[in-house]
Amino acid sequence: MMNHEYKDRIETVIRYIEKNSSDKLTLDHLADMANFSKYHFSRIFTAVVGVTPVAFVNRGRIQKSVHLLADTRLTILEISNQCGFESLSTYNAVFKKHYGQTPSEVRRGMRNDSNFPSFYSKNPEESAPLEEYNQNRKNSLLTRVWDQMIRIEELPDVEVAYVRYVGSYLDTYYAWDKLGRWTDARGITPANHHYIGISLDDLNLVDEWACRYDACVTLPAGYRKEYDTKEVDYKILSGGLYAVYPYYDTVERFVLAYQNVYSLWLPNSCYEADDRPCLEFCKNDPATDAEGKCKVDLHVPIKKRG
Repeated sequence: MMNHEYKDRIETVIRYIEKNSSDKLTLDHLADMANFSKYHFSRIFTAVVGVTPVAFVNRGRIQKSVHLLADTRLTILEISNQCGFESLSTYNAVFKKHYGQTPSEVRRGMRNDSNFPSFYSKNPEESAPLEEYNQNRKNSLLTRVWDQMIRIEELPDVEVAYVRYVGSYLDTYYAWDKLGRWTDARGITPANHHYIGISLDDLNLVDEWACRYDACVTLPAGYRKEYDTKEVDYKILSGGLYAVYPYYDTVERFVLAYQNVYSLWLPNSCYEADDRPCLEFCKNDPATDAEGKCKVDLHVPIKKRG
């Protein structure tokens, strides 16, 4: 069963959204209300509820707007404003994605057909009943398997050189190629240094082509940065407690590693996500792997709950 504390904290957010769906609701505010790290809140909410916070908020607003379309003579613009949408164009776009029709088309349909199913949606992910969010999606066998698979590690602070890439996470090899040329020229090899990827954005919240990714390498002791070029930047990665999930599969499926940890292991553990980025320790080069797969130890920052 899902940890009751996680469930209660998410329920608090859901009740607040349902009562205040017309207000401006920011992810920062909802994360603070649930007492979750802002960095991890969206993934945790999505894992528990089944849809992103943004999709959940929009679903409530859309359903309210359908009632107003049917039961009032308010204009489409007035309904958009009353339901909390930032603009009429946003309302129209979200509504059409949900129902496959514009609000005006749905209103005309209601007038022609009194039996119009007001909660029918073309998008099954967003139309699931709200009470389904707390369904138990685990069993004791899976719990034991995950407990055996995940290991807990304490990492020290570490200084890295890194190259930032902005774009699809499937194309991060551009950053690794640039970093690889830099490390080769300085004799920094995988044999004595760690190569770490950091996916800085959640695909549920940021367009694929705007995602930020840092390709990092740990630095030799005493490395003198002042004599270096501007090919790379430098920063300190915060140490602390991490849950480590070993992954070996295709690059395209790596996003599922995050989903599995956040939905299957974390809510049922005695930990919660800490406010630090996840670290992807790269253990091989997919281009030279016999099966073309990547081997990654995904480090999710955690802290003891309570």
